[in-house]
Amino acid sequence: MKVRVKYFTTLRELAGTKEDELDLKDGCRLLALIETVALRYGDEAFAYLHVADGGRIDPSIRFLVNGVDAQRLAGFETALKAGDVVAIIPPVGGG
Repeated sequence: MKVRVKYFTTLRELAGTKEDELDLKDGCRLLALIETVALRYGDEAFAYLHVADGGRIDPSIRFLVNGVDAQRLAGFETALKAGDVVAIIPPVGGG
């Protein structure tokens, strides 16, 4: 199945593109997509997402599935389907 992934800031720079279309297994979970992205873009992507740290993902990074925060769905266990759009949103600060 094809899933579109949108990148912002640091991850966009590492990927060299603002979005990808990934071909994933049917029923793939969000965590598997994140691992796929990290593998595709190497050590810096792993470090950015903290995938190498025992599989824990940086909690300040938000993952939107079709515009809905994955935390409001099933978190990293959210099942993806063909045509979904996943946005990886970096931490935002202000003050």
